[in-house]
Amino acid sequence: MAGTLNKVMLIGHTGDEVKMKYFEGGNCIGRFPLATNEEYVNRNTGERVSNTEWHNCVVRNKAAEVCEKYLHKGDKVYIEGRIKSRQWTGEDGQQRYTTEIQVQEFTFLTPKNENAAPANNAAPSSSQPARNHAPAPSKAPAPQSMDDDEDDDLPF
Repeated sequence: MAGTLNKVMLIGHTGDEVKMKYFEGGNCIGRFPLATNEEYVNRNTGERVSNTEWHNCVVRNKAAEVCEKYLHKGDKVYIEGRIKSRQWTGEDGQQRYTTEIQVQEFTFLTPKNENAAPANNAAPSSSQPARNHAPAPSKAPAPQSMDDDEDDDLPF
């Protein structure tokens, strides 16, 4: 096969609020840590072991603004993106390296009534079915995905 693939799919909990950085020309970048967990039982000791892996997620422009508004520390989120490694020279002159997830699509999985939303948000009406997304106000674009043309058939 001549082609290559760089694709990451993660479901995890945010470790902090989205940190925004704005640039000239109106562009912006949002960064947030995402924790994924692995749990298993050690065969030798019978002890339950839990490992947490932290991922540095980067989202850009309008999607970053949506994440900043609706994504809060501890929220569960599904993200799709690609792995990107970069290096730079730190203030101390040392070469630094980081690996990031460049987020291309995302879906909020924490129900609206479970996240740390301000108290002025009304509770969802009983006429609407329960959803696993954090719905946006009706006048804002839906924050679930950066690509509204596709419907995900995820089993959760």
